[in-house]
Amino acid sequence: MSKDNIKTEIVVKEQKISILRIDNKEYISLTDLAKYVNKEDPSGVIRNWMSNKNSFEFYSLWEEINNPNFNSVESHVIKNEEVPYNRFTMTPKRWKEKFNAIGIVPSSGKYSQGTFAHSDIAFEFASWLSPEFKLYLITEFQRLKKNESYQNKIDWHANRVLAKANYLVHTDAIKNYIVPTLTEKQKKFVYAEEADVLNVALFGMTAGEWRESNPKVAGNGNIRDYTDLLHLVILNNLENINAELIEMDIPQSERLMRLNNVARRQMELLKNNKSFNNLEYVENKVNEVKMISK
Repeated sequence: MSKDNIKTEIVVKEQKISILRIDNKEYISLTDLAKYVNKEDPSGVIRNWMSNKNSFEFYSLWEEINNPNFNSVESHVIKNEEVPYNRFTMTPKRWKEKFNAIGIVPSSGKYSQGTFAHSDIAFEFASWLSPEFKLYLITEFQRLKKNESYQNKIDWHANRVLAKANYLVHTDAIKNYIVPTLTEKQKKFVYAEEADVLNVALFGMTAGEWRESNPKVAGNGNIRDYTDLLHLVILNNLENINAELIEMDIPQSERLMRLNNVARRQMELLKNNKSFNNLEYVENKVNEVKMISK
């Protein structure tokens, strides 16, 4: 699973349940839910549920309603040829790969976090495990959705996605206007070099300098992962401005000075703006959720 997905957890009947936010939708760990009844073999519990006729009708119908790319033809074939018989077996991996399903996300490897499912499907699975357990799950899930810290984390993630989108604009300008003029050896370093133009303009240091100053966290991200919303907003603006300056064929040294001036002006303007008065509060809440999710 992508490291960009938002991760958190809830506690249901003393059982920790992991939750991932994927494409703006919550996916609940079926593996964690299954541990409520069988800690030794949760994957077996999931497989048994998916191989149940009534379960198949539910999660296949969910795909037909919510997934325009679902392989419904193949689904109808096995519904007639396999499902009615005891030999029918369905697994998360088979369901995703053969039927192009999106409602159930299987484990992706030895160190994955287990199988996840869209909340609609997860609630149905929980009901099969225990109606009482399902009710407690729904209660805790609804509490999470109303949790301010969780919503702030979603907002933080949206800003990170925006930063990445703008970074594509920036790298596209580098590709079209700088890379064609370089040797093959130089091309290997140009993207990191231009990223450091932005880093120096905004943070006053290169990525390498930041890693040397922060050895304990450098292995788990970069300077942009550990900054605040104010700097991310300014970074978005600098990426767009630098892309324009690159297209205008402005030398790198001059671009650095211009970007630094823009960064300082925007910092003074935005940090005193009422819209950013709660930045420190938001950042603290986000960090709290990160600690809970680990």
